[in-house]
This record gives sequence, C-alpha cells and structure tokens, in this order.
Amino acid sequence: MANGITYGINFPFRDSNKGDYLELTQFQSQEVRADLIHLLMTRKGSRYYLPDFGTRLYEFIFEPLDGITFHAIESDIRDSVNRYMPNLLINSITIEAADLTDEAPANNENIIQEGAANIYRYPGKGTAEYTAKIKIDYSTNSTTFAQSDFVIINI
Repeated sequence: MANGITYGINFPFRDSNKGDYLELTQFQSQEVRADLIHLLMTRKGSRYYLPDFGTRLYEFIFEPLDGITFHAIESDIRDSVNRYMPNLLINSITIEAADLTDEAPANNENIIQEGAANIYRYPGKGTAEYTAKIKIDYSTNSTTFAQSDFVIINI
C-alpha cells in the first residue's frame, strides 16, 4: 500500500489478500477510476435514498447503434458525472460500434481485459454486433498534481 493509506473499494470487487473484506484502492488515480466505474455501472433507481445515482446504460443495451442513441448515452454520462463527481472533468466521450475481433473470454471471472487495465466488459459475447464501445477520457485537478486517464466500457 502507498504509505498504508487506502482510498476506497476497488473495481472489480475481489477478496482482499491483506485482511480487508474487499480489495481497496491504493492510489488516488485508482480511486477516481473505481468511483467512475461504480457510477457508470450502477443502474439509476437501484440505490436507496439516492434514486438519481448511476446511469441508464442498461436501458441502451438493445437500442440501435445510431447517432440518437449515442447522443443519449453521452448526455446521460455527462449529467451523472457532473452531479456526483464534480471534481472530474470529462475531456471527451467517444461512442462507436464494438469491434468483433475484441471478443471477451466466456468465464465469469475475467471482467478486465488482460494487459489493458482500463477496459471493462461483460464476459461472453461482450462485443457482439449490437454492442457499443464507450471511451471516456477524463482528467481531475482536485489534488496537487492533475491527472488524466481513460476508461472503455462495452455495453
């Protein structure tokens, strides 16, 4: 750990090897990424007392891959991030149809693509012909040093 400091629950959820119940983030950059993924992957209305927390990404799974749907996805992501992560600045959101050559493994344990810690997908047919690939480039300046990173989600 970085000087024994932990920031929050890491994504994806895993058992901790250090005695904690769940694996915790060790750096602020990991915490920002984990918070963003938690926000994006939480279905709106699923949190008690915070019915607006999350996004409607699950509602877009079987929608057509066209400009109207892509605009609605981008608008939903920007609204949620502006409301619940005000220190995060979204530089760009790119949404396109997923590439069929990037097939995710079928086992349930492998949510993060090996070799690319920023790509999250559902196991199995994660890049079928109806799948959208969302890339979010973001930066934060809430600390002494500004940081930039990106996340790719296949829905």
